[in-house]
Order: sequence, then C-alpha cells, then structure tokens
Amino acid sequence: MIENLSDKLDRAFKILKGQGKITEINVAETLKEVRKALLDADVNYKIAKQFTDTVKEKALGQDVLTSVSPGQLLVKLVHDELAELMGSTKVDIQLNGNPTIILMAGLQGSGKTTFSGKLANHLKTKRSKNPLLVACDIYRPAAIDQLKVLGSQIGVSVYAEPDNKNAIDIARKAIAHAKNNGHSVVIVDTAGRLAVDEMMMNEIAALKDALNPQEILFVVDSMTGQDAVNTAKTFNDRLDFTGVILTKLDGDTRGGAALSIRSVVTKPIKFVGLGEKMDAMDVFHPDRMADRILGMGDIVSLVERAQQQYDEVQARELTKKLAKDQFNFNDFLKQIDQIKKMGSMKDLVGMLPGMGKALKDVEIGDDAFKDIEAIIGSMTPTERENPALITGSRRKRIAMGSGTSIPDVNKLLNQFDETRKMMKMFTNKEQMSKMMRNMPNFRK
Repeated sequence: MIENLSDKLDRAFKILKGQGKITEINVAETLKEVRKALLDADVNYKIAKQFTDTVKEKALGQDVLTSVSPGQLLVKLVHDELAELMGSTKVDIQLNGNPTIILMAGLQGSGKTTFSGKLANHLKTKRSKNPLLVACDIYRPAAIDQLKVLGSQIGVSVYAEPDNKNAIDIARKAIAHAKNNGHSVVIVDTAGRLAVDEMMMNEIAALKDALNPQEILFVVDSMTGQDAVNTAKTFNDRLDFTGVILTKLDGDTRGGAALSIRSVVTKPIKFVGLGEKMDAMDVFHPDRMADRILGMGDIVSLVERAQQQYDEVQARELTKKLAKDQFNFNDFLKQIDQIKKMGSMKDLVGMLPGMGKALKDVEIGDDAFKDIEAIIGSMTPTERENPALITGSRRKRIAMGSGTSIPDVNKLLNQFDETRKMMKMFTNKEQMSKMMRNMPNFRK
C-alpha cells in the first residue's frame, strides 16, 4: 500500500540532493512535493498541510551537522513526524478482564469476521490465551458459518445460537459460558453496519453498555481511503472505541487511512491485516511503518517473525552439522519451511531496506519456492543426504522428474553450496569477527 507514497516522497527529497544547506526556498519546494504526495495518498488536506508546516518549522530551526546533508536531515524530520502522525509508539491490547471482553465493530465488508479469527489466533499463539469467538452477527446468513470455519482452522471454540435473534442475549450467555469453561478472552463478532443505519448503530451501542468491554476495536478497510477516516469518526462519536484495526493493508490502497485516522479520532491503530491467512496480521508500530514508507525497511519486524519460527533444539543440531560440513538438502528444506511460515515473500522482501523500491514491479508469489521444492523432491534420499553425489546424469534425471531444466538444477546446487558456506561462516567466531571488522568498508 505504501509503494506509491514511498516513490513520491523519494522524488521530493531529491530536490535537496547536492544542496549545501537548508534554506526557506529549498525546504518549501521539497515540502510542496511532500504535501502533494500525501494528498495523492488520500490524506486529508488539513492534516497534510499541518504536517508539512510542522516539518518546515522544525527544519528551518535546525543547524545541519557537517556529517549530515540537508536531504538526510529532512528525511529524519519527515520520518519522526510520520511516526508522530500515526501515534508515535505502539499501543498494546488490554487483556485485564476476567474474562477480557473484546467487542468488534465496523462497516459491512470491512473484514471484521475474518479479523476476529486472526485476533483469536494471535492471542492463542502469541499471548498464550484461551479465546472464545462469539457469533453475534444475527443478520448475515453466512456469518455464523464463516466464524465456525475460522474457529475450526485455528483450533478456537466458537459460541453461537443460530436461532436466537437477540445479540445482547447471545453475548451474555457466551460470557457465562466462557467463565464456566476457562476462556480468558471473549471476542464478540458483531454485524457489519452502516453509519447512517440508526437502528444498527443503536444495537452496537446497546451491546457496549450491556457488556462493558475492555476493548472496542473498530475494523476499517484501508482500501476505502479517506472515507474510512470519516466513517471511523462517526462510529467513534457513538461508541468511543479504544482502538483501530486496518485491514487489507497489503492491497492496492493509497495509505491515507493509515496516515490520517489516528489524528482524526485520536485513537491508536492497534493491529493491521496483511492478507487472508489466519497469521497474516501484525501489531501496529508507527515508527516501523514510517521506516517502510521512507524505504528504510523494517528489520526489527523481520527479526521478530524469524524468532517466532525459531526452534532452539533444531538450531543446535544445525550448528553441529554446519561445523562438521554435514548440512544437506533435508536441512535446506527445513529452512525454507521456516521462511514460508514467516509470511508472504513480498511482505518479507519489503522489510529489507531498499528492496521494496527495487522490486516494486516484480511479482513475488507465495509459490516462490515451488521449483526448489520440486527439484529437491526429485532427488533420492541418498542424494538429499549427500549432495556431492549429484553428477551430470543424476542432474538430468532430477530435472526431468521435477519438470525443470538442467540449468535450474545447476543453479540450485550452486546456491545451496553458497548458502552452506555462508551459514558455516556464521558458526565460526574468528571469521565472524573478521567480517564485522570489515563492515565499514562493506558499507562504503
């Protein structure tokens, strides 16, 4: 969602490239382009103007250090202001109830039911909670079935009364059920509604009064841009919700909702949805989002995802095998499997500094490892254990069996060899120290 905005901001900063100092003229020219980029991203005009006025005021009041160019200084100021605009720091979900009650609200089609499932999965796998999903959408015929399917996928119980048309009654019974069955969190999925539908708005307000939830999360489809912000304000006036969830942030959207919504409703963005899979969501970090908007990547989130898939026992075994030069294709497959569990390849690549911009027109599908897995699958168990056995005739057989070509097999074998050498180097303290000493030269 941020690629277009990132490109336009990058072009704006080029105005200051080669400038020896910050002046009112070159800052004004740059920030004019920054404001245009924000408006193109569907950010509210008043917010965009206030944003650039603040950056300009801070920029003109600063002396540029000799080691920092005017362009670099302005990028930092814009980065800090972007993070501030989106909330400055992450705000955690409140889980202090017994049980914690989370009321989900949002427009029709915002992805509320799907995100209810994602949130339950997140709380179960990342926070060691025992959530209960509650089907309180009594209007959409398939809503209850959808929630049951999602609950089955993630191993979370779903409370539903298909014949009961009283949402408050269902929710109250669900809370009693949760207390009796040891559920620490109750996630109430409500019906999607329109801000202009007074009857439906009265119902969600009555649910809030009856349940007294610890969290009221408003789910917004970020693809609706500025309309999402206006709708959020209307809902907040009625519900005084505690946080925002932005769904479909991986879609073809301009990003205005992410940048504007915090300042309009003064409520934090707590989570973002990044796809259809049940683990395709992230806690929202304003500073990390600002990094990605400015093409700086998001290494911290990338490392956190890797840590979630980290198996300490498997890692120790792998280190021993690398030290003995016994790393093989079975180990290689395990590493690929761990990478796949971290999320979509396009999202992972976008977390690397500069890579999102470099590969913006390159389609990176989730089947990026398909050919590699096919080639390894066409090897015999002995070949996977001992890649040195794979000679010319064997390469031809593997290529035919995997539906690829001999050059594809050769390429994988070369990549495997390079990967093995690099991973072995990371287990050698002396080589690692040497590499770290050479890092300043590498950066140049």
